[in-house]
Amino acid sequence: MNLTIVIGMLELGGIFAILSLGLYISYKILNLPDLTVDGSFTLGCAVSAMFTIHSMPYVGILLSFIIGALAGVMTGLLITKLNIMPLLAGILTMTGLYSINLRIMNDSPNVSLFECDSLFTSLSALEPYDKLIVIYGLVILICLFLYYFLRTQLGLALRACGDNEDMVRASSIDTDKMKILGLALANGFVAMAGAVFAQHQTFSDINNGTGMMVIGLASIIVGLTFIKSDKILFQLIGVVFGAVFYRAILTVALQMGLPTGDLKLLSAVLVVIAIASTSLKSRRKKKC
Repeated sequence: MNLTIVIGMLELGGIFAILSLGLYISYKILNLPDLTVDGSFTLGCAVSAMFTIHSMPYVGILLSFIIGALAGVMTGLLITKLNIMPLLAGILTMTGLYSINLRIMNDSPNVSLFECDSLFTSLSALEPYDKLIVIYGLVILICLFLYYFLRTQLGLALRACGDNEDMVRASSIDTDKMKILGLALANGFVAMAGAVFAQHQTFSDINNGTGMMVIGLASIIVGLTFIKSDKILFQLIGVVFGAVFYRAILTVALQMGLPTGDLKLLSAVLVVIAIASTSLKSRRKKKC
């Protein structure tokens, strides 16, 4: 495996880490299965692509987070105000985002960013490490933000909402607002991952988000299987490690001749193995 392949693997692993850090908020902190992810990832790609075409790649990254957060707010409102089940609420938002994403991309299923200035252009002199520096710089900033935010009073209330909603409600904390806030942050970071992905791959496609939920879950489950800790910092590190490790497995599989069409199947198998190993270990502990 040559250096170019390794760097490419690390770059995509870093982008998936941003995605997984967003999903970590909804899946682990709030304990909500949020299927908005596939739609909000594509939303970030679409917004980023259109601003990149108009030579505003940094604005595209920022606005992708904001618009992705609005998608999360919509899912949160469906759950809290209309009492729609979380799974169905995520599916409804994801379905609606398909049309919105098409509109953003001027009703075109894909947009090319070839030869457009991107987030990575300013560090092109450091090639081939320019993209690596930018991506992991963002990963570190997001990890630091989540680490400090989740230790604030608001962050603790968010964590408590996922652990014991009835207790939080008894403490006069509005759990509906906590869910909406958590889903907004989660989908904001997922959309940001999509924005970086679009500029990294130099294109945006309406199907970019397909399977991103599985990728995020695989990264979280695999990472937290290796790094077991109740401390937020170690969990965040575990999520990032899981994303990179997950991408490394896919890269090795491709190098060994696995058809690209089988990558989704491999992703599903990895999730099943990680979940099965965790449940088997817990059963053994109970028997002991």
